Amino acid sequence: MTRTRRTGLDAGIGGWQRVSGKLVGVELAIALVGGLIGAALGAVLVFTLAPLGWSVIGVVVIVTAIRMILAPRRVRSIGYVLREDDLVFRRGILFSRLVAVPYGRMQLVDVNRGPVARLLGLAELRFVTAAATSDVTIRGLPEPTAARLRDQLVEAAEERRVGL
Repeated sequence: MTRTRRTGLDAGIGGWQRVSGKLVGVELAIALVGGLIGAALGAVLVFTLAPLGWSVIGVVVIVTAIRMILAPRRVRSIGYVLREDDLVFRRGILFSRLVAVPYGRMQLVDVNRGPVARLLGLAELRFVTAAATSDVTIRGLPEPTAARLRDQLVEAAEERRVGL
């Protein structure tokens, strides 16, 4: 059997990891709540400025429908890979983002759980580095995975900082 050396982004430990499919439920709930708030605003406008209110309701319905249709695809676009020296994170459909966060530059690794995500057993993992623009948040991780990943990353960050 011939063994080939993996390079680049495919050289991660275990390859690309995806977030839980339950995140689709969270995304749908957020879109629905936003749509209901927008529709309520439109309903208020219907009673004061009828034509504008109906236009607002129409736009809110269209935007909410688009967000709900795209939610599963947006969740599938989220992934991360642990490499030897850094964590690489990707997300996005139209505007994709690919960020590599070196372990030695991580200053804070935080696990957060919102109310809907908590009901579904999900958490988000947030990394803070010295550069303000490189903060990364991985949403939709199962709670045990987020806790395990946090511990691994903190340990890797401490090892790398000692070596600096």
